[in-house]
Amino acid sequence: MASERLSVVVTRRLPEVVERRLSELFDARLREDDTPMTRDELVAAVRQADVLVPTINDRIDAGLIGQAGARLKLIANYGAGVDHIDVLTARQRGILVSNTPGVLTDDTADMTMALILAVTRRIPEGLAVMQGDDWPGWSPTALLGGRVAGRRLGILGMGRIGQAVARRAAAFGMQIHYHNRHRLRPEIEAEVGATYWESLDQMAARMDVLSLNCPHTPSTFHLMNARRLKLMKPDAVIVNTSRGEVIDENALTRMLRAGEIAGAGLDVYENGTNVNPRLRELKNVVLLPHMGSATREGRIEMGEKVLLNIKTYHDGHRPPDQVVPSML
Repeated sequence: MASERLSVVVTRRLPEVVERRLSELFDARLREDDTPMTRDELVAAVRQADVLVPTINDRIDAGLIGQAGARLKLIANYGAGVDHIDVLTARQRGILVSNTPGVLTDDTADMTMALILAVTRRIPEGLAVMQGDDWPGWSPTALLGGRVAGRRLGILGMGRIGQAVARRAAAFGMQIHYHNRHRLRPEIEAEVGATYWESLDQMAARMDVLSLNCPHTPSTFHLMNARRLKLMKPDAVIVNTSRGEVIDENALTRMLRAGEIAGAGLDVYENGTNVNPRLRELKNVVLLPHMGSATREGRIEMGEKVLLNIKTYHDGHRPPDQVVPSML
């Protein structure tokens, strides 16, 4: 198997150094422009390739996998999340799936803290004043935000990213609380002084800031639904750098407009690029275009993991970051 060059199809433009290495090692078909592949292009890719390198924009569902040719044996996802890939169907067809976990932990945690600060300190409103050349000068009561030190931060999902957020927030003097499927080991809790809540409802009702850091799975879809959002305090803030589907976006928008939640910082959206237009109108909302993982270092490290997974598979071994249905 290792004697011939693998046919590798990449669905989006990747950092130049990653594309160059892919071309050196494999028969790589790279994307000429940075637009998502159409469905027809994806069908052609899975019919021709030994390895497909998709991104979060590509819907690799059962219908697409069903059209794969006999050559396709690995879907080496460029990204940690695999909710856009039907991993079970792929496994049934004898196609391995790998991802790139761990490399974006610090980048996403940094962005979570940036959103917490941006919302609580009203940073975008200040930027708008300055960029609009509309600053009359300093005033004791202008653009008053809130101090983050002493606030209770509730983290929903205490995996790698959640723990990284906890360490950063603790350094800012925030009180750390969390809800997770499984309680952390005592030594990890002690490291950041985290308090575990078995009940998400009870935690949500008592937090000043709620940070969503859990994956999108059937069990987390609309985990923050209208009923649970209504439990939050009127002066609370919610931040989401995980997956947009975790929040009922319409319910959140209604409550923000009504002043039932003080503010929100969102980097991801329930319907992808189709953002609720009413969210754009609100001054108490900070909207970012899915920038949580957008660092040069992180994107190159993602590519290095993709390369390692493909090379390891080509050498006849299990990819180090193989995803199996039981992991989801």
